[in-house]
Amino acid sequence: MTSEPEAATGSRRGLAPMPANWQRALAIAAHPDDLEYGAVAAVAEWTDAGREVAYTLVTRGEAGIDGVPPAECAPLREAEQRASAAVAGVTEVTFLDHRDGMIEDGLRLRRDLVAQIRRHRPELLLTINHHDTWGGTFWNTPDHRVVGRAVLDAAGAAGNRWIFPELLTEEGLRPWDGVRWTAVAGSPFPTHAHEVDAGIERAVASLTEHAAYIRGLGAAESDPAAYAREFVTGMLRRSGEEHRGRPAVTFELHPR
Repeated sequence: MTSEPEAATGSRRGLAPMPANWQRALAIAAHPDDLEYGAVAAVAEWTDAGREVAYTLVTRGEAGIDGVPPAECAPLREAEQRASAAVAGVTEVTFLDHRDGMIEDGLRLRRDLVAQIRRHRPELLLTINHHDTWGGTFWNTPDHRVVGRAVLDAAGAAGNRWIFPELLTEEGLRPWDGVRWTAVAGSPFPTHAHEVDAGIERAVASLTEHAAYIRGLGAAESDPAAYAREFVTGMLRRSGEEHRGRPAVTFELHPR
């Protein structure tokens, strides 16, 4: 039996182009570095075109480097994320301080995300894969799954004045019903694609800024730049082969 996402997308060749008629976007991910594994290539081209993109990270990534205690790791990874975002033309980066590896699904998370949406008032929301796997048998992490689904839920709640009314009365955050799409990067069920050119080199440079994290993986002890180039160019090339043969970032797009 064909699953619902598969039935909706059909063949991955010739995916629809991403919408271009928007000005503000908010990208929400669980950890520093999540957006740099591909999606940032599109972000860099969007900011080059004059669009506004802000980042919200639900954690500081404090559990991400085995050899570095969380108290030392959090400020290190925060600094790497800010430098990485700057490479992509993103200057506004917010950290929500949920616990890395232990993000809990529930009202606290949804409220925090609704607050971010009301604060930034985006037309496009961007997050990463919330499905159980990345395709095949490679299991996704709980943090990614929880945050991705919470972003999809928060997109609608942000426009309802009776959901988290204290955000208006106590923080002055007016409801925002202007989210037009939520785009899920890295989904195994893509519907849309943004073909990239200049964004490729910016994406490589952006991921390279996560040098301490990359070294912590043990994949590139002496050359994070080489690791970043191999991963980013390979991923964008593979996505392009599944699209129209050109390097691309693919998205599962949910209109509202």
